[in-house]
Amino acid sequence: QLQLEESGGGLVQAGGSLTLSCAFSGQTLGVYALAWFRQGPGKERELATFITRGGGSTYYTDSVKGRFTISRDNAKNTVSLQMNRMKPEDTGIYYCASTRTYSISPTDYDSWGRGTQVTVSS
Repeated sequence: QLQLEESGGGLVQAGGSLTLSCAFSGQTLGVYALAWFRQGPGKERELATFITRGGGSTYYTDSVKGRFTISRDNAKNTVSLQMNRMKPEDTGIYYCASTRTYSISPTDYDSWGRGTQVTVSS
């Protein structure tokens, strides 16, 4: 399993930008992808985006396509999430997670960070 730690959350106005970072450590052998999940108030945890271990493939849920960009730096063992044109509905706790298989379900992710709060004001 990996150890994951998120940073970079905060308060931003609608239309603004924010960058999240996830530092990971531990055994990366077998890891298929690293992802960002989010959980809004009263909502279920949902996948926002993931990037494969080599960085060659990405996935974005429809609500963030064209606004969010995931990237990874294997030399620094970090995964970043650049969020632009943010909306109030982007508000929530953002979690970094890893999986050993192609999946959009949180149940298939076996390592999680503690999360970082993102609040978008209208």
